[in-house]
Amino acid sequence: MARKKTITKDMILTSAYNLVVNEGFKSFTARNIAKSMGCSTQPLYLEFSCMDDLKEAVIKKIQDYLRQDVFNRHYTDDPLIDLSLSYVDLARNDKQLYRAIYIEDHFGHDAMRRFSYDLGMERLQLYPNVDHLTERRKNDIITGNWIISTGISALVSAGYLDITQEQMIQILTAQINDFINTDRFQSNDCTPMHAFQSSSAKDVHPRLNIR
Repeated sequence: MARKKTITKDMILTSAYNLVVNEGFKSFTARNIAKSMGCSTQPLYLEFSCMDDLKEAVIKKIQDYLRQDVFNRHYTDDPLIDLSLSYVDLARNDKQLYRAIYIEDHFGHDAMRRFSYDLGMERLQLYPNVDHLTERRKNDIITGNWIISTGISALVSAGYLDITQEQMIQILTAQINDFINTDRFQSNDCTPMHAFQSSSAKDVHPRLNIR
């Protein structure tokens, strides 16, 4: 009779996910994951062909959590502002996860950038007054909003900025409306910045001009 597995794939994925959430991607090693489970590294390589496969599964689990539980919150009637405020709340209330996926230079950076860009574009498409805009203009709106949101989040997370939600809404509303109604912030190509490009965008590095 075959011996029943005591360490399952789901158990490994959950342990790896919890390790990243609590300690950041810097701790993502086979040895650390095995140690957190009280086992050898052998079960990891029996369930996952390599650490890259486990890494992709962890990133997917993080993205599902963000989409369903973090970036799905409603604060206003504006979908893009809601996304930005959710991002700020993540930075303020879950600093370790925020740093792990958006600041620390470890694996998953490119995947999270694409995820965030695509999510921003989904929200922008809900605006009734953007259908006439070119893809480049839409990309610039998402990029501008991401820059503002990241700046607020970094300052709030570090404790350098004491700002109310209403003040954040005013800043974000002004930026989004300005970028929709003007062509103030321009990239030189129809693709977004490399840092925010979607998975379907071409691999180019357009330079940005701010008029």
